[in-house]
Amino acid sequence: MSIHPTAIVDSKAEIDSTVEIGPFCIIGPDVTIDAGTEVKSHVVINGHTMIGKDNEIYQFASVGEANQDKKYKGEPTRLEIGDRNVIRENATIHRGTVQDNGVTTIGHGNLFMASTHVGHDCIVGDNNILANYAALAGHVFVGDSVILGGYTGIHQFCQVNSYSMCGMGSMVTKDVPRYVMVSGNPCKAHGMNFEGMRRRGVPADVIKALRHVYKIVYKKGLTHEQALSDIQNSVFFEIPEVMAFVDSIKASNRGIVR
Repeated sequence: MSIHPTAIVDSKAEIDSTVEIGPFCIIGPDVTIDAGTEVKSHVVINGHTMIGKDNEIYQFASVGEANQDKKYKGEPTRLEIGDRNVIRENATIHRGTVQDNGVTTIGHGNLFMASTHVGHDCIVGDNNILANYAALAGHVFVGDSVILGGYTGIHQFCQVNSYSMCGMGSMVTKDVPRYVMVSGNPCKAHGMNFEGMRRRGVPADVIKALRHVYKIVYKKGLTHEQALSDIQNSVFFEIPEVMAFVDSIKASNRGIVR
């Protein structure tokens, strides 16, 4: 273990022997940090926080601090972070509240650029990119391989489903279905992330099917019920990616971005 002499690490913290903690960091008593993680400098990690392997946490980040919910009364809620995440300068990630499941959860391989924010009780999946100043309010769900452009704001309780994309400055107040690209304030749908699909090797026939069902939902003036019924009765419905798109709409509690 490499701990800079100016760092303050509570003796009760559980720190793997391979962790590096840089100058002027503060690590609280209920923190666990697994192998290979590097905490650069001037980082504060507090609360019941579990950090996995091979993460990089840059200067002035605040990880696991008390949340900003006025109902919070100091309950021992948690933050759980997986492996291979990069948390850049001034990023803030808060622990959960007892009004939800009591835990904020971060998956693996995410990039949180400078000054991003993850509020209490959020669930963030794997391989997401949050560009500078993107912010998640409390209780937000983000799937896998999502891109949030700089200055994107996600309203509390919204879902941003896997492989979707929010353009710079998007204000998201409803749910974003799987694969869909949105932008604007308030944001609107602007097609699907077809280029991202091609880069991931999604076959051309699947992309064609998704293009067709997107038009059913967004271009024909149908209600959600009518659109989903049309898709379920179409030849495309048995394609797993189409079914996933439909499921993400069915799971919406706030209505989807249109």
